[in-house]
Amino acid sequence: MDAETRTQLIEAVRRFVQEKLRPLEREVAETDEIPAWVQKEMGELGLYGLSIPEEYGGLGLSMEAECLVVFELGQVSPAFRSTIGTNVGIGSQGLVMFGSDAQKERYLPQIATGEIVTSFALTEPEAGSDSASVRTTARLDAAHYVINGTKRYITNADRASLFTVMARTDPDKKGASGVSAFLVPRDLDGIAIGKPEKKMGQQGAHICDVMFENVRVPAENILGQEGQGFRVAMQVLDRGRLHISAMCVGVAERLIEESVAYAAERRQFGEPIGNFQLVQAMLADSRTEAYAARCMVLDAARRRDAGERITQEAACAKLFASEMVGRVADRAVQIFGGAGYVADHGIERFYRDVRIFRIYEGASEIQRLVIAREMLKQPR
Repeated sequence: MDAETRTQLIEAVRRFVQEKLRPLEREVAETDEIPAWVQKEMGELGLYGLSIPEEYGGLGLSMEAECLVVFELGQVSPAFRSTIGTNVGIGSQGLVMFGSDAQKERYLPQIATGEIVTSFALTEPEAGSDSASVRTTARLDAAHYVINGTKRYITNADRASLFTVMARTDPDKKGASGVSAFLVPRDLDGIAIGKPEKKMGQQGAHICDVMFENVRVPAENILGQEGQGFRVAMQVLDRGRLHISAMCVGVAERLIEESVAYAAERRQFGEPIGNFQLVQAMLADSRTEAYAARCMVLDAARRRDAGERITQEAACAKLFASEMVGRVADRAVQIFGGAGYVADHGIERFYRDVRIFRIYEGASEIQRLVIAREMLKQPR
């Protein structure tokens, strides 16, 4: 995509967010549903296919261009981004990176349009941050793998028609080496989807348990080779962490915009509260941290586009940006005072929405481990 087309896309997304999505924020929070027409228009904008190669009907954006689009999507309630998030990231990128030509031709064109909604099934009741300890099994039986197990907190599971499932193919191998990745269509017998969880925030973005009972998956649906599942997961997460980092930046910038506007109009002691130095300090700290996070995200994205390995940089960006947006949201509530604590302005909603960013796609504690281990690998 050339620079002019990229600019046009970003402008179109900006208008869509401002004119169509922001007016829906309260409705979505109350109904816990994204309207079907919104999903349709997202498809028409090409948002489901941001990261899908052009040869399969997607936009084929670079990592930098994807982050620039996500900065704009962050200017509205995060639940909207989640609608297309799995198709752009963890639900499709294993297929893009490791899929066979036949697998790509079968699924990617429909993923790019949103006809297929994808989901990434890694987390289990006993495997979250310790993702290499998955207990879901995949036993080879002639031309099929038979999958049994339960996955937990799976984003978009109730809408998904295709799952990327991590399952243990070699029970004798402990840890990552015994785990493989599979493309599992929703319509196979033996798959059950739990009710959407009631969550602290991001109403409209659903997570559910997914149960697999003797699900027979064609052997050709394995992604890559047996035992490569953890490699698939980690490479997918490198990209996903930058995507989430960009989202954190966008949300922080929205909160800063709201905070500046409120500080200019809210009066106490006969003058706008923005005249008070302690309020100015909160605004300045928020702007500084958001700017730093934006720079980190773009630097890491450009490095990835240049072909560099960016596991450490992606973890740094995810750690800093997700922690940053939490601090920005907290300051926003403080600046708004009582108005920030009640629902009218939506600040308390964002405060709840951003808390999950420090947990999914690798908790902050896991990012710190990744960063330190990458540092210790470097020659000295």
